Amino acid sequence: MAARRYTEHEEALEIKSLRRIIAAYINYQDAAEKDVKRYERSFKKLSPAHKELLFHLGLKYQRLRWCISMNTSFIMNMLEAFEPPFDMSQCVDGDCHDCAEHMHGHSHADTINNSELLAQHCCPEEGANTRETENKKPAACNLGISQGEDKSCNDGKDASAAANCQDTDCFASSTDENITPGHRRAPSLPLDVPPVDVDKVRCIIRNIVRDWAQEGQIERDECYKPILEELNRLFPDRSRPPSCLVPGAGLGRLALEISSLGFVSQGNEFSYYMMICSSFILNHTQEANEWTIYPWIHNNCNSLSDKDQLRAVSFPDIHPSSAGITEGFSMCAGDFVEVYNEESQESAWDAVVTCFFLDTAHNIVEYIEIISKILKDGGVWVNMGPLLYHFADAYGPDDDMSIELSLEDVKRVAYHYGFVMEVEKMIDTTYTANMVSMMQNRYRAAFWTMRKDASRSKAKKRQ
Repeated sequence: MAARRYTEHEEALEIKSLRRIIAAYINYQDAAEKDVKRYERSFKKLSPAHKELLFHLGLKYQRLRWCISMNTSFIMNMLEAFEPPFDMSQCVDGDCHDCAEHMHGHSHADTINNSELLAQHCCPEEGANTRETENKKPAACNLGISQGEDKSCNDGKDASAAANCQDTDCFASSTDENITPGHRRAPSLPLDVPPVDVDKVRCIIRNIVRDWAQEGQIERDECYKPILEELNRLFPDRSRPPSCLVPGAGLGRLALEISSLGFVSQGNEFSYYMMICSSFILNHTQEANEWTIYPWIHNNCNSLSDKDQLRAVSFPDIHPSSAGITEGFSMCAGDFVEVYNEESQESAWDAVVTCFFLDTAHNIVEYIEIISKILKDGGVWVNMGPLLYHFADAYGPDDDMSIELSLEDVKRVAYHYGFVMEVEKMIDTTYTANMVSMMQNRYRAAFWTMRKDASRSKAKKRQ
């Protein structure tokens, strides 16, 4: 399958969307600084006696700024390595700034050239088998990402307070003297970044812990381990590697683990926020625990101690290129429906794994129909996740479609499209949880293995 061809209008929309996401990443430090200044303004309103009692908070706020600088340093290194799939200097709706120059802080001629990796196609018949990758580096597939609001990191928090902060009355400025030498600072740009985009960047930082830090191992054991064990049981002979698609692959750890198990694994992800970060971790990591971030600093609530809130997390816990991946591993960017609802994908996969993915659908019936379509007869669908439909509360002028089915109805639709249930259970788990927080949100996630039996499918072929 070749890379998708974009119309001029579609490419303009892609560029506009990517500029917004890059701006959100660049704005990370400024948004976080506004939060710290808000904390400081609240502190100044205390009575002298209360200030004396809580004198240590001033030191905490300075430590917060240092943690923010560390997170910013990682983000700016990540953006510098990112090679946009479009010419970002194009004028779109009268906006003619070169986002790439803002992102890198210098011209394209001085940037790290990783265009070969980003341009590598992810399809087994083209990208995986016709190209030798040195040290079996994971490939990033540039198929483009369809327009639409990215819900991957919308945890529903109200970030308006940070957006409305005034840069006054702080008792410690965020200047270069507060930044450790060698740390990268975000460029000072006049960016108008919506609070929801600020939250998405912070969500990515938490997702790094889930997928790529030792601290996330408990959550991975709850979510990924049952899937890996099931695939190992279902495909005991992998001398000829079976193919496995992982829609909603996020930062790519599950797809990588499946590849290491002996599958030709392909992760598919819609979110540019996720893809920029996963490409950096998969393709540019030099060693295990190369980077350090402070993922929990943006929430002062439910902390057992300041030490817990400000603790460091190193990642990745493994070096991706040394993980024993199977040749053909790839990450494919794009909307699941648009990328895989193609004739070339019909009966192409031995297995499909969906982990915390089904409820991202506007129309879950369409997801199930496509999963059935792309599986070979006798192929398996392994699922793990809740039904927290992402568009259920999407109130707005666009009136997004949101089909919200019960688990019973989801299974009934799956039966209609030729699936037979083989394994079914409920698993308690979390998602990007702070394991030492006083508040823990847990899911009773549905886990199942279904097998496609085309002979009993009631679905009609598409006209």
